[in-house]
Amino acid sequence: MNDNHSYQLNLRRGRLAQDEGGHNYWQVTETAKTVAANKTAIIICDMWDNHWSRGAAERVDVMAPRMNQTIAAARANGVLIVHAPSDTLDFYRAAPARQRILAAPLVAPPPPIEHAAPPLPIDDSDEGSDTGETQTYHAWSRQHAALEIDQARDVISDKGPEVYSFLQQQGIEQVLIMGVHTNMCVLNRSFAIKQMVKWGVEIALVRDLTDTMYNPARSPYVDHAEGTRLVVEYIEKFWCPSISSQDLLIG
Repeated sequence: MNDNHSYQLNLRRGRLAQDEGGHNYWQVTETAKTVAANKTAIIICDMWDNHWSRGAAERVDVMAPRMNQTIAAARANGVLIVHAPSDTLDFYRAAPARQRILAAPLVAPPPPIEHAAPPLPIDDSDEGSDTGETQTYHAWSRQHAALEIDQARDVISDKGPEVYSFLQQQGIEQVLIMGVHTNMCVLNRSFAIKQMVKWGVEIALVRDLTDTMYNPARSPYVDHAEGTRLVVEYIEKFWCPSISSQDLLIG
């Protein structure tokens, strides 16, 4: 492990600006931020072994090996890895990585900060499958097998207060989140973007290691990749910045 490693994160945000004629427009900005690896944590959100939507499961199968490469490199540099496969903690009941976070005393989070929540740019009211499924069910039992868990160093939790407490005790100053699905779990889980923002935690989305639940047959009637891009831009505008996984692989 490299205890002295640091990253330059290129934080991308969208902000409302005005041109010379006084017309509003959205401007994309990038700000470089240097963070110590041992003060950084990655949360892996709901990268399950299966999904009720075939399209969603196929995209996770493709993403998981690339994600594992990224987290392995980050872990080697001292980054804390938090595995958060919601609704599967019974599978990990005896795992050392699960027991490690359970052993940490809880730290009361601060009162939540008020934060506006504009509507998403996509219609996901049909649950967002692009392969025809309409009936949801609990298809997952554990995290995707391609994502390695270091039982000696990582932690496992799907509970916001547990994750917040462990981050505080470890002196974490920058949280990064990756996984699925950007318009649902990555925004709304108790350990995910909205809650962390409301608790005042510095968090950023890893934009190329995520996916949406979006059906191109619904508004705004674009292909799936474009739907994902629109949700990432929405997060950059209204919730938190994003980075590329390349920021974690350089050097």
